[in-house]
Amino acid sequence: MKAEVFLPEDYKPAEDEPFMNERQLEYFRRKLLKWKQELLEESASTIGHLQDRTEKIPDIADRASEETDRAIELRTRDRQRKLIAKIDAALRRIETGEYGYCEETGNPISLKRLDARPIATLCLEAQERHERREKIHRDD
Repeated sequence: MKAEVFLPEDYKPAEDEPFMNERQLEYFRRKLLKWKQELLEESASTIGHLQDRTEKIPDIADRASEETDRAIELRTRDRQRKLIAKIDAALRRIETGEYGYCEETGNPISLKRLDARPIATLCLEAQERHERREKIHRDD
């Protein structure tokens, strides 16, 4: 069993400390777990909201509006589910020691990028290449 890592409340990963040291890993692990918990709470709220609105609506315009709202909520729920899967994958990478390194180049992903997008798997340069390739193929 791993020892608890002390992390001051105001801790932010810094470039002048060893990359992906225990404190940085704990910082990102906590950040990911908090994000996942928030998504799960939102998800439970969405499901409850959808179940509350199952009554029949006689007015066709109101019913159409309700169906549109329901479709948007379901799409949001699906995006949240996919995001939770990415968070779980990032947590597994923390456990295996692969977190913070680009899947494509093996180079460290910048701390600023990871802080903004803790599920990032590509460094900025690799992500930009990926997006350019995607755009080229989408335009075909």
